[in-house]
Amino acid sequence: MAKYLMLKHYRGAPESINPIPMDQWTPEEVDAHVKYMNDFAERLVGTGEYVDSQALSPQGTFVRSDGEGRPPVTDGPFAETKDLIAGWMIIDVDTYERALELAGELSAAPGAGGKPIHEWLELRPFLGAHLTVNE
Repeated sequence: MAKYLMLKHYRGAPESINPIPMDQWTPEEVDAHVKYMNDFAERLVGTGEYVDSQALSPQGTFVRSDGEGRPPVTDGPFAETKDLIAGWMIIDVDTYERALELAGELSAAPGAGGKPIHEWLELRPFLGAHLTVNE
């Protein structure tokens, strides 16, 4: 089994077929989208392929170590993950082909007008275990 991260983007990916932003959807369209996502995750729980998922709030900030004292915090001017990443799902599957299949299915979540979004998802494998060389 290999773990993959499927990232949902607010922007930065190629435009989807149904690109109307979620903040312009009706409450019923949002509910249908969330139901699709929850049903998808529940099905993967049943197959043992689900690890975790979260939707992300648009609020966020950059923080870094700057020695002693309060770390510096910034809200720009660079594109930040809060502007780019809407949420994620981690799956644990037997093959890369299965990860592609699931990402393609998740891409079809409904959006405005109840039509599939066909959004681009970023699919990234977790780094594998590194071998330790003993001399």
